[in-house]
Amino acid sequence: MNPVTARNRAAPGGDSSRVTPVPPPVRRVALALPVVLLALLLGAVPAWAHTELESSTPAADSELAQAPTEITLTFSENVPPDTAEITVRGPDGTDHVAGPATGDTGTLTVPLQPLGPAGVYTVEYRVVSDDGHPVSGTVPFTLTQPGPAAAAASTPPATSAAPPADPAAPAPAAAAGDTGDGAPVWPWVLLAVVVLGGGVAVALRRRPG
Repeated sequence: MNPVTARNRAAPGGDSSRVTPVPPPVRRVALALPVVLLALLLGAVPAWAHTELESSTPAADSELAQAPTEITLTFSENVPPDTAEITVRGPDGTDHVAGPATGDTGTLTVPLQPLGPAGVYTVEYRVVSDDGHPVSGTVPFTLTQPGPAAAAASTPPATSAAPPADPAAPAPAAAAGDTGDGAPVWPWVLLAVVVLGGGVAVALRRRPG
């Protein structure tokens, strides 16, 4: 029996049941694809682990009737406070941060100067995570009442009033040569001298020689 005929009889369906071999290039791509996917997955893990802001005081979009004296930011990982850049700007654009950030274990605290007018204040932060990746964001909150700085600016300065005159105090003495009503006294003295001198001269003339 022909070997080809015997092989066809042994395999039902004839040549349609034969397995087509996979070409070597396709085989290499199929073997390398899982390795590439695994490498991409491992490379994405550090990106997923970046530091994130978990909470803040004041909270985002909160409304406050009393101005806070500090801002607290809590992150999912430890962030060095010396690399943190934090600003708190009010409606007038003024930065109210009073000093550098302090803290540890992922919580940073920033002191504030007295806040100003009522309105929206925005906390802007930029920190560096443990893997060196910078993380930035904003936390807005609303001050419903003016802060201490605005209250101080709206208060008019106090004017010092002159003390009331003491009725028992003696009146100031008139200056020399002043009669008290503004007229000088020396013309009267001169007139008295002239009159007295004229009288003396008349008396001497009438005295017998």
